[in-house]
Formats: sequence, structure tokens, C-alpha cells
Amino acid sequence: MVFVSKFRANWSTRLEHLFRHWRGDLAGGLTAAVVALPLALAFAVASGVDPQAGLYTAIVAGIIASIFGGSPVQITGPTGAMAVILVGIVAKYGIEKVWIAGVMAGMLQVAFGIAKLGRLVKFIPYPVTAGFTNGIAVIIFCGQLNNFLGLQLPRSEHFLPGLWQTLTHLEGANWAAMGLATTVIVTKLFWTRITTAIPASLMGLIVATTLTALFHLHVPTIGAIPQSLPLPQAIHHWNDFGLIRELINSALALAALGSIESLLSAVVADGMTVSEKHNSDRELIGQGLANMVVPFFGGIPATGAIARTAVNVRSGGKTRLSGVIHGITLALIVLALAPLAAQVPLAALAGILMVTSFRMIEWEAIGLLLRATYSDFAVMILTWMVTIFFDLVLAVEVGLIAAGALFIKRMSDLNLARIPETEAFPPGVPLELSKQVAVYRVDGPVFFGAAERFVTFLRDEPEVKYLILRMRFVPNIDTTGLVALEDICHDLKRHNCRLLLTGLQPEVRALLQRSGLLEKVGQENCFETTDAAIYSLATPTKDHPVHIGEQQSLEELSSASK
Repeated sequence: MVFVSKFRANWSTRLEHLFRHWRGDLAGGLTAAVVALPLALAFAVASGVDPQAGLYTAIVAGIIASIFGGSPVQITGPTGAMAVILVGIVAKYGIEKVWIAGVMAGMLQVAFGIAKLGRLVKFIPYPVTAGFTNGIAVIIFCGQLNNFLGLQLPRSEHFLPGLWQTLTHLEGANWAAMGLATTVIVTKLFWTRITTAIPASLMGLIVATTLTALFHLHVPTIGAIPQSLPLPQAIHHWNDFGLIRELINSALALAALGSIESLLSAVVADGMTVSEKHNSDRELIGQGLANMVVPFFGGIPATGAIARTAVNVRSGGKTRLSGVIHGITLALIVLALAPLAAQVPLAALAGILMVTSFRMIEWEAIGLLLRATYSDFAVMILTWMVTIFFDLVLAVEVGLIAAGALFIKRMSDLNLARIPETEAFPPGVPLELSKQVAVYRVDGPVFFGAAERFVTFLRDEPEVKYLILRMRFVPNIDTTGLVALEDICHDLKRHNCRLLLTGLQPEVRALLQRSGLLEKVGQENCFETTDAAIYSLATPTKDHPVHIGEQQSLEELSSASK
């Protein structure tokens, strides 16, 4: 009974929260649907599937992801990132295989969410995300050249062959299609200066369709769209394990990219709203469920859409209700206006996507990375090029490897230097002792990238009787660093040199304790400060060595040395 009462109270609170913001959610959902209409058609065409598949995806995936996802304001639907992968899969396997790959990708996303892998997207470096986003933009732009030019050429699985095919057929360009596409581009660029009440994409679509009808232009159009909502359909060959093995790489690509794109969109949404922040693991589960269901309705894999999510937030959307309203509105539009959509020129969709892809390019990121470090800029360019000439998943892998190597290189720049006697030795230390002691400052983590330099540097220094390592600014040390420190300890013992460690951080000291290295160095050789270590050398006592944990003051040590 207690559980039932808590359950009822929880849902009562949620429903109250939903309907408290219903006006904003209604405005956000309606506006997002109007913006999503032309983009759903355009991205479906860019994916190599029928335009209605984009609408069905936006309806079904949009509603399911809004209900079960981890972001209260996320709008889900077809996106450019997915289109880049899907066009190759469609060209190679056909639409039915895409449905199977979509279900597999959805299952993988649900598994990612259950395994709590959502937070890992935060560890993807910015140059990598900027690189593959820019690569996607270039591929989308070039992929629309056929529709811009009015050419009806077979779709190519890869970017370069497709671009070459387009460039070798320029003589067949349709000037009417080029004019319509240019009209849409101009409308998208300048319509917001007139009004923002009607989205520029929708206005461009209306203008291009009207011109086509008035002047009876002979240009490729979308074609007939069923004036009905999709019914669940069976997917054949889903139990063909040979086919599943063949599609596993495609499913992994769809799942990985869909997860990254959705979580990045959710992060952007968090920055735009003061409402509930997203739950990354739940978002993956919601997106996975959407992608598992949408193929049974003739749709294609979807992700969270940054532009549509931003429109929803700016228009007042605050809860999941806005995403549901977005999907229902698109369903009503299909039922009422499907015959009109059949007359939309493909060139108009090309114009919309060309402007969208141009705006996708991270121009600010390019400038920032150029001003910051050339190495980060090189990682972005590398990821960008691999995205264009190979594929997205490989681009992310290569980008992460390059960024990881760069990180190791930076962290390997260990600041290790001998401190001059005038700075290292406190007052009252005998001159003879200062000639027998070398003090080194170690700044930065001591891990496998810096361990070899750590050992080599100290071996090359002149021999002394006492070597003090000031490690106050060493935040952590890995196993390779421990081995390096142990080698140094053994080398110094062979040369009758005593090793002293000062300023050990609690984490580092605990690691030395667990590994047994602290015992080899000796508790009596670990000090809180460098001054304490030097004073102990000036007045060594076996009965009362000064080390970490002792609270003897420097004043007492100074008086003892005198």
C-alpha cells in the first residue's frame, strides 16, 4: 500500500508539472513540427529513401523518444548525421536491410543505456566532435548537388564516386531546378529579416512549390505521399543470422553516431533551459526504443535533432509533452496535406539542406582552434578529412586516437628541474651539507608517458649523497611511474645515495603504501616539507626521524640544527 501511494503521488506530481506548462509546450511542439516538416522530407531524400519515411520517422520516433528519453525537451527525428550513414547502407543493401539494421542499432543503444555508458560522450574531445560535424556538413552539401542541378542519377555508396559522377554530368543540368534551389537558398538566408512567425524552410518550400505549379516547370518532385498514417508492418529476414552478421557493422555505426548526436543535442538543450537536465543513460534507452520501433512503421533510424530541439525550447517547450505534440502535429499534417507535399520539387529540399549544412560547419570552432593550438586544429582537420573520404565511425576512432596521443604527449611534458641551492636550502644549513644534497621539483602526473624521462633525467645528474624529490604538485602516479620510481630508488642505493620524498599528496602516498614502495623508500625518508627533510639531514637522529605525520615545527627543527 505504501508503494502504491508513493507511485500515485509521483505520477500526480509529474502530471501537475506537465499541465502547468502546457501553453509553452503547445507552442514549442507546434513550432517544432512546422520546422521539422521540410527537414524530415529533406533528410529522408538525402538518406536515399522515400520522403514519407522521413515523416513517419519524425512522428513515431519523436513521440516514443519524448516519452521514454532522458531529456524533457529533446525533439527526435531524421538528421543529417544519420543521412550520411544511411545513404551508403541504402545504396548497398536496400531499404528492408536498413530496417533490420535500425532495429539492431536500437537494441545496442538500449544496451548502452542499461550499461550506463551515456556519460562517456563527455570524454569525446571538442576537436573530434567539431571535425566529424564539419565532415557531415560537407557530405550533405555535396550530396545535394544532384537535386540542385535537377539530375536524376543513381545514388553512390561513397562520397568521392558520387561527387565525380555528378561533375561528369553537368551538361544535363536543369536550369529550372537550379533556379528553384537558388530561390529557396535566398529565402532561407533572408526571410528571418522579414518575419520569424513562419519558418524560413517552410516558406522556401511554399515559394518553390508555388512557382513550379504556376509555371508548369519540368523538375523532379517528391511524388505521391500516402494520405494516411503508417500501420505496423512485418520485417522479413530478421532471423537470418548470416544477414545479421553482415549488418552488424552498419548497426554499430548507426548506434554509435545516434548516441553521440542525441547526447550532444541534449547537452545543448540543457544549456538553453533552466528546467530539468537530461539523464544521459535514459536518453540512450529512449532513443534505442524509438529506433527499435520506427522500422516497423516504415521509418529510418533517428537521433535527437539540435535545431528542432532549440526551436522547441525557444518557443516555450519545457516538458515531454512538447515532443509528443510535435509528433501528433506532424501526423495531422500528413493526414490533411499529403497531396500538396507530392508537388514539392526535390530542388527545394536541396536548397534547404545546402543552407542547413553550411550552418552546421563549426566556423567558431575553426577560428578558436586556429587561435589556440595547431595540434588541436590538426586533430579536427584529420577527423574532418577521414569523415569525408572514409566514414564517420572510422573518423571518430581516428580522431580519438589522435587526441589521445596528443594528450599523452602533453602530459609527458613533465616539469622536472633541479632547484638552485639559494632557493632550496633554508637558513642554518651547513655549507658542507648543501654540497651533498640535490633537490628536484617534480610537477605534473608521473605516468607511462613521462616515466622514462623521469628516470633518464635523474640518472644523468651528478652523484650526491642525498636526493630530495619535491612531489607536492604530483597529483597522481600510475604503475609505470611506480616502476620508474622504484628503479630510481634501487639505482641511488647502489650509489650509496639516500632518496627522500617530500610533499606527497594523499592519493600518491596511499598508492605508494599499497604497492609496497613506501616501505622500500622508508617511512623515515618521507617528509611533509622540503625544509623538514633538509633540517633532518642537518641533525639526523635515529630515535626521532622527522617524516610525514609528525607535527614538529620548522622552528624546532631550526633550533635543533643550531
